[in-house]
Amino acid sequence: MAIHKILKDKGVADAPKAPRDVSARIVECIPKNKVLLKTEIAGPGFINIFLDPAFIAESFAKILKNGPQPPASQPQEVVVDFSSPNIAKEMHVGHLRSTIIGESICRVLEFCGHRVHRINHVGDWGTQFGMLINHLRTAYPNFHEQPPNISDLTTFYKEAKKRFDEDAEFKEASRTSVVTLQAGDPYSLQCWKALCDVSRIQFQMVYDRLECAGLVEQGESFYNSRIPDVVKELTAKGMVEESDGAKIIQCGKQFPLMAVKSDGGYGYDSTDLTAVKYRLQEMKADRVIYVTDAGQSEHFEMIFHAAKRAGWCEGGARLDHVPFGLVLGDDKKKFKTRSGEVTKLVDLLDEAVTRSLTHLRERMNTEGSTTQMAEGDLEEASRRIGYGCVKYADLRQHRISDYQFSYDKMLDLKGNTAVYLMYSYARITSIKARAGVKLQDLANVLPSVQHPKEYQLVLHILKFPEVVERVADTLLPHLICEFLYDTAEKFNDFYRDCHVIGDPLQSQRLVICEVVAAVMKKGMSLLGITPLEKI
Repeated sequence: MAIHKILKDKGVADAPKAPRDVSARIVECIPKNKVLLKTEIAGPGFINIFLDPAFIAESFAKILKNGPQPPASQPQEVVVDFSSPNIAKEMHVGHLRSTIIGESICRVLEFCGHRVHRINHVGDWGTQFGMLINHLRTAYPNFHEQPPNISDLTTFYKEAKKRFDEDAEFKEASRTSVVTLQAGDPYSLQCWKALCDVSRIQFQMVYDRLECAGLVEQGESFYNSRIPDVVKELTAKGMVEESDGAKIIQCGKQFPLMAVKSDGGYGYDSTDLTAVKYRLQEMKADRVIYVTDAGQSEHFEMIFHAAKRAGWCEGGARLDHVPFGLVLGDDKKKFKTRSGEVTKLVDLLDEAVTRSLTHLRERMNTEGSTTQMAEGDLEEASRRIGYGCVKYADLRQHRISDYQFSYDKMLDLKGNTAVYLMYSYARITSIKARAGVKLQDLANVLPSVQHPKEYQLVLHILKFPEVVERVADTLLPHLICEFLYDTAEKFNDFYRDCHVIGDPLQSQRLVICEVVAAVMKKGMSLLGITPLEKI
């Protein structure tokens, strides 16, 4: 109908007189092919297209042979900046979201054939280190001979902050310690290194649980020596202005970027400007992605504006900010412990495993339950389910949305949860096992697509590359979650209405089971979830 209006408005000679006539012309121009079974013109000019079942079956069978395939794309160098905890502080739920979302994005981009650099922009420099180093020096004077146990970073940081807030002499000495550190004083650097090393151990405990590997640390200190040259370059390009003793860059917002503070020091703005230049020009990134909370959206908008104005994005390099919302507790406020403390991520993740183990034991002890496992298998299953549930509960939300953290909801067997997906996947593998048919015996078998439930499921699975392509572009992992949940729902509908084992169509339907399982496994792996073959 829109095409008819355009032709009419332009006065095209010999234009079809009605929308249905336009549709008829279009249908006439479609060449004979193996994709379409038929076309129909409906209503005022809609064209209904019917795919050929043979084409659908052949396309589906290719997945059995080649495995789930990514969409076609031109390989790129991609930098993903995510997680980014602060040295000498516990990782909190904001870091959990950044780590889970960032890792999933990396996996999707790698699946698409891109070379991905996982960068951990840790907060390892700045004024707070003067406070921490001064506390370490004064509270533990024998630091060299008897290094203190500072594994409890939260307590150590609180002790230093209390002294900083209450003791004017300590505060002034802490400011001096910052200057000493930045000047390269060996003792100060030793203290700084000790704090960084302890923090890395704490961070790695979280990363191991989340199966997040390959993060390369390039913290604030990494860029510190490069900042002066970047400020000089931006000044030479006429982007830097003087303002009350500071050097600023206007980006069309209420507040400017601070290139150099009034005291001559550098802050987050100058560090992030230097980081984006380094990633674009020295790492040769075609795309740079930042995964942080939504509160930093304007900051990165300004950083990107300045980078483009400086000419660092020449060649079409793409800069993306991936903002996300808050994690809320039962009271719908920022997630904390009952005492009001920020929850340690290791404790939060381990609690999910403990609860998962309890659920599995209860299920095993239920009369008529098919869940039977050895103790070692039970513990491994509880880890996969527990960690998987935390990841999926986060990723299934549109990342901009705040979400309410609830162990009960994420471990629910019903609804859009990781448990439901994992049980659905295990159900498929059990069907395959009971059939006793080897994969090579199905190599030349096409799936049956005659039953409506078969057709719907097969057609849905063929959309997987399209979903992956959308996620790679929009950086919205919840689209994979939606696809997987729909897959599980459609498979369960199929299995209810289409008998598999012992049916004349057993082989054709086992092909469907094999491919659905393979696609579900790949989809879950893109979310950082490892499914169980048996539950």
